[in-house]
Amino acid sequence: MTSGDEGRFILVPDMAELLSMTDSTQDPGPEARITPRLIDALYTEAMILADEARAYFDEAGRDDRQSLEPYARVGFACESLKVTTRIMHIVAWLLTQRAVESGELRAIEGRRPERRLGHANESDPLVVAQLPEAAQRLIRASADLYSRIQRLDEGQLAGEPAPSPARALMGRLERDLIWNRGA
Repeated sequence: MTSGDEGRFILVPDMAELLSMTDSTQDPGPEARITPRLIDALYTEAMILADEARAYFDEAGRDDRQSLEPYARVGFACESLKVTTRIMHIVAWLLTQRAVESGELRAIEGRRPERRLGHANESDPLVVAQLPEAAQRLIRASADLYSRIQRLDEGQLAGEPAPSPARALMGRLERDLIWNRGA
């Protein structure tokens, strides 16, 4: 991210414009459907943010990091990992939504616990306040995007019965068995 690019983050079109109501033939009852256009816009935003974060934390932010006190330097490293984790979870969730839209996954499969948005730790405001402004902007942008995706993820579950812990365990076991077959 160059100095002229600071503070430049892509804006997502109005959510109301991109969401539609539909009756799914695979799942009973009406559900809020996330449109392909919304998925694409959010995916583009996430990838741009990932590139900006990589460029800053791996390259341009090195000088900023070296100028910090030791405690703040550790906070800088932790926050860069939190930004990366948020973006990783966002991209994984969006790819699941693409798979649902393309028919690779049924909508109900896309809402299984292991396919939902992963947990990302929140940033400590006291630590963030000690960091350079460019780092703070990236942290805020990743937290904002994560929050928007989290609302969409939670909105998909509105009106559904509470997930069964036993089913979640079975899903994880099935996934582990599949991944460990070749080992």
